[in-house]
Amino acid sequence: MHNQKVDNIDFTATEVPIIYYLLKDSPNQDLIATDSIYEQNKRERLIEFVFQDESEEDLLEDKFTNLDYQKAVEYMSFTIQKDFSVITSKNDTIQCSGVMFERNFKITPYHKLLLFFSDINPNDKIQLIYQDKLFKKGTLKFRFKEPILKL
Repeated sequence: MHNQKVDNIDFTATEVPIIYYLLKDSPNQDLIATDSIYEQNKRERLIEFVFQDESEEDLLEDKFTNLDYQKAVEYMSFTIQKDFSVITSKNDTIQCSGVMFERNFKITPYHKLLLFFSDINPNDKIQLIYQDKLFKKGTLKFRFKEPILKL
């Protein structure tokens, strides 16, 4: 987990092991089948990215984004994918291949994204690059020094 604070906003990036998603709904499943699925998906990387205001205000309000609330939700759901990339230890740049915005309907004081990156060696060290165009806080870099799970 890596955290950066810019002005009043905390940005937190956490790499999540792909195996977690394979086992989370069915922890008692056939391990041979799970291993086979893991082998097919081991070059995928998942990063949970969280935005939170220090005063726990809703960051999608127009005073933070200069966008109407619905437009900010649409940005988080679709366009923000273009703002993320990963640099591998071999200096390859991998664009975000997908994003899932976890809607909280103003229940939680944060907003969470699940970022998907493809075709990355599972042993590569990575650096997440976020070009913040939504809150205009600049470029943030999060270096993951070790692969999340060594097998």
